[in-house]
Formats: sequence, C-alpha cells, structure tokens
Amino acid sequence: MKKQRIKAVALSTVLTAGAVFAGSSYADQSLDALLAVGQSKVADAQKSQVRINKLQDEATDLIEKFKQVSKTIEGLRVYNAQLDKQLSSQREIMARLEESISQVTVIQRQIQPLVLEMLDAIEQFVELDAPYRKEARLARIADVRELMDNADVTIAEKFRQVLEIYSIESEYARKVDTYETTLNVGGQDIQANILAIGRVALMYQTPDGTLNGVWDRETNQWVELDAGEYKTPIRNAVRIAQKKAQNDIMLLPIAAPEAAK
Repeated sequence: MKKQRIKAVALSTVLTAGAVFAGSSYADQSLDALLAVGQSKVADAQKSQVRINKLQDEATDLIEKFKQVSKTIEGLRVYNAQLDKQLSSQREIMARLEESISQVTVIQRQIQPLVLEMLDAIEQFVELDAPYRKEARLARIADVRELMDNADVTIAEKFRQVLEIYSIESEYARKVDTYETTLNVGGQDIQANILAIGRVALMYQTPDGTLNGVWDRETNQWVELDAGEYKTPIRNAVRIAQKKAQNDIMLLPIAAPEAAK
C-alpha cells in the first residue's frame, strides 16, 4: 500500500507538472495575440494621427486663406465707399457742367458784341495816340478783326486775341524804345530815329543830329527842338534804348502832367 501511494503521488506530480507546462504554453500564445492586437492598434493610432495632422494643416491653411479673403473684402469695401464718394462728386460736377453748357449760347451772344466793342475802342485809341509804331499796331488790330468773322475760331480765342492787344498796348507805357522810320515833317520826308519814353514823350532825331523834334499831344504834330540843347541828350537816350550805353539821367523835353479835371 505504501508503494502504491508513492506512485500515485509521483503520478500526481507528473500530471501537475504537465498541467503547468500546458498552462505556460497557452499563456505564451495569449500574450502574443495581445501583443499583436496592441501593435495593430498602435499602427492604427499612428495612421489616425497622420490623418489628424493632415486635417489640422488643411484647416490651418483654410483659416489663413479665410483671413486673407476677409482682408481683401474689407479693403474692397473701403475702396467701394471711396468710389461712391468720388462718383457722387463727379455727378455734382457733371450737373454743373451741364448747366454751364446750357448757358454757352447765351454767353457767346453776350461776349461777341463785347469783343467787337473792345476792338473798336483800342483801334480808336491807336488812331488818336502819338504815332509810335502806328502802322504795326493798326496791322495787329486788323489781323484780329479779320478773325471776328471766322467761324472756325472760337469766341474764347477771339477774346484772348483782343486781350493780347490790350496787354501789348499796356506794355508800351512801361518801356523805353527806339527804332528807325521815315517821318513827314513840314511836308518833307526824313529818315529819323524815334525815341519813345513810355507814353510820356515821343521824340525823333535825324542820323546826323541836325534835326530834333518832339510830338506835341495838344496839336498832334511834330515840334522842332533846338539841336544845340537836345542833340546830345536825345542821342544818348537812343543809345541807352539800344543797350549801347548805361542808364543815366538825361535832360529831355518831357511835358508836365496836367491836373485831372
């Protein structure tokens, strides 16, 4: 009986050891399966993270594009508001221009007679004025008068031409001028140098200085001057006007101004 118990114990030991070995093998298989599942989940998680990162990058790009588009839209709003103001101002200008255009015909009817009156007045002035460059001044007026009947010339240009004549005539009063011409003095034609001191005095002198004279505005004729007294002053004044001598004080026959009535 004792031996059988020992064998039973030994057999039990062997069975127990086999069970342990069998359990250990099963545990290894389960661990491998768990590891495989874990690795699969990690791989899936990595793929998911890649997709998440990609989606996040795409979302960031979309946000930046949205911000840029928003800035562009805001800029366009400001620009459109400015354009609206400019258009409003231009509409007002156009309205004023249309009103002005509607009055052009009336203005032309008023300006044309005024231009003719101004031309007549300046021509009469030259005719009554001292004979300083008289032919050239009358020729200038005649040229402008010829434009008055030319339909191709605008009324503005005609007005400008008349104003230019007035400007030239005004300039004569502020200059010292000299030129050579032929004068009829005492029924005789003579060659003389004309000296104009603005509109204050108009004198002449022959090249040899023997004849000297001044324009008398009261009698509208040439009055002879004493050569001994005025020969040298007039000659020096002519040289100054020709830029051949420096400015100097000269004794010339200047009529005293009359008191206004």
